[in-house]
Amino acid sequence: MKFQMRVLYRVFGVGILSALVAAQQPPAAQNPSGEKTAKPAAPPTFTTPVVPGKSDAQKAAEAKAAAEEEEGPITFRKRVDEVSVIFTVTDKHGRFIKDLKKSDFQVLDDHKPPTSVLSFASETDLPLRVGLLVDSSNSIRDRFRFEQEAAMEFLAQIVRPKSDRAFVLGFDTTAEVTQDFTDSTEKLARGVRMLRPGGGTAMYDAVYYACRDKLLKAPAAGPVRRAIILLSDGEDNQSRVTLGETIEMAQRAEVIIYAISTNISNIKMKGDKIMEKLAEATGGRAFFPFKIEDVSNAFTQIQDELRSQYAMAYKPSDFQADGRYRAIEILSDNKKYRVRARKGYYAPTR
Repeated sequence: MKFQMRVLYRVFGVGILSALVAAQQPPAAQNPSGEKTAKPAAPPTFTTPVVPGKSDAQKAAEAKAAAEEEEGPITFRKRVDEVSVIFTVTDKHGRFIKDLKKSDFQVLDDHKPPTSVLSFASETDLPLRVGLLVDSSNSIRDRFRFEQEAAMEFLAQIVRPKSDRAFVLGFDTTAEVTQDFTDSTEKLARGVRMLRPGGGTAMYDAVYYACRDKLLKAPAAGPVRRAIILLSDGEDNQSRVTLGETIEMAQRAEVIIYAISTNISNIKMKGDKIMEKLAEATGGRAFFPFKIEDVSNAFTQIQDELRSQYAMAYKPSDFQADGRYRAIEILSDNKKYRVRARKGYYAPTR
């Protein structure tokens, strides 16, 4: 059976294998109240686009190559008791502060100072692993084309050949990868153009799956910065996972979420507040460009921020590899500065 599944995976891609695996999963257990206690049902699987004009043999070869790349070894190793955190510092006007030193900060892990700070770097130039997640549901139809153009311009400017890699995922009721990880801005632009609006909104599923199955597993030869650029109105109505489960997965994958609202009502709605929660919990930002021309400005600010961050690694005190959530707090000695970082992390288990 394992051999058959592997053959299907290599020939037809992730979608069929995921469906076979899902079919074999036992039903979730229930507690006395009737609520499910097992893990939530897996979100919809990613699908790979069919590109017109290619023979079946070409498409099979490309699917096989993508499968082999997905299975490539992840060579980055990190000590169990070492925590890495990327953060941004701004003044009261939102301007980035880039020239601070390690001595300008205090770190609290689980409300205690760390045993030691192992490394500190400003204006980090780590390779990027970026997921562009675009809400293609009916609710964002009004300015969909403009947002596509802004997204393509952003990817063309942020992705550096041979260093950075990005993928494009559109979601409505289900999630579809229209372009997998690549450093080709031409391929990424084509992936964005393939998106078409229509259907409901399963935003939590899309973010959860992008963190767990794409960014967390992205092959890398060293430390990378993982980020999601999320374009949506935040009004989820189809997901199987919850907001809390989505945030937890993003924190486990060490993904920073930058959310750009597609709400054009000029009033902050419930979905906007959800987008804020996703961003703040992961050390990112939420943008609310109520005017269509402000969408490009939001992308520009995200680009600037990704190149204006600090990276710190430290050894926590009283650390135990027990899977427990531990809060992170980074404080600047200058009270006028605001530090933005993920709120915490889940300790690994041995």
